Amino acid sequence: MKVAAIQMVSSADLQQNLQQARTLLEEAARTGTELAVLPEYFCLIGHSDADKLVVREDFGSGPIQDFLADAARTLDLWIVAGTLPLSTAQPDRVFNSSLAFNPRGQCVARYDKIHLFRFDNGMESYDESRVLSRGTTPTRFELPSKDGHLWQVGLSVCYDLRFPELYRTYAQQGVDLILVPSAFTHTTGQAHWEVLLRARAIENLAFVVAAAQGGLHPNGRRTWGQSILVDPWGKVLAERAQEPGVVCAGLDAQALVQCRAQLPALQHRVL
Repeated sequence: MKVAAIQMVSSADLQQNLQQARTLLEEAARTGTELAVLPEYFCLIGHSDADKLVVREDFGSGPIQDFLADAARTLDLWIVAGTLPLSTAQPDRVFNSSLAFNPRGQCVARYDKIHLFRFDNGMESYDESRVLSRGTTPTRFELPSKDGHLWQVGLSVCYDLRFPELYRTYAQQGVDLILVPSAFTHTTGQAHWEVLLRARAIENLAFVVAAAQGGLHPNGRRTWGQSILVDPWGKVLAERAQEPGVVCAGLDAQALVQCRAQLPALQHRVL
């Protein structure tokens, strides 16, 4: 199955971001991609945390979700939409949610980011809990590829990457493809991004696809980028350093089976 990680440099302009996403999704579709993954906050990286509240949508309706459903349907793609802000019961809080759409334009899975990022090194400061409510439930879905393989896909977002117990839960559920749409800061990405992604692939004997924000944003924020696809042995299949673009690779289901047979580490767990 051919998969594309979509790298973006999103701004505070929702329509501009959706147009950028559509252009890149069309590029991915032309290559024969079956699954395209957008980055975290693909629809908006604003000037303040509260900007997310302005574009939030109720689950199941809204211009961002309509855009995604239409793109999936017209481009004949599975699309996992990085994240978008979905309403909570509290007016000053949203979920940071990743939605999966099938080629008929139907939303088949929703994952609300569980782990909320907080970082302060004296020069940069982030605290997602200011406006985000955290999710509570790991989420996976089934994706039948055109070659007949039924992929088990696990959803996660950005800071989740630092919590291996989430991915072990997915491994126990038989997940063979892990998605990590992200907006890693340049500081933390430079230090930890690739090694964490490769570790999650290796320890769970699974493919990992991470679509990232990558560049200098109009609000002054700098994201690390390096959208990447990794195989179950930890080999990097494709990557892109910075700036918007499409990163594609073929994921070989038979190679996954062979890797797990040769090194059955998931069967050797004792805890």
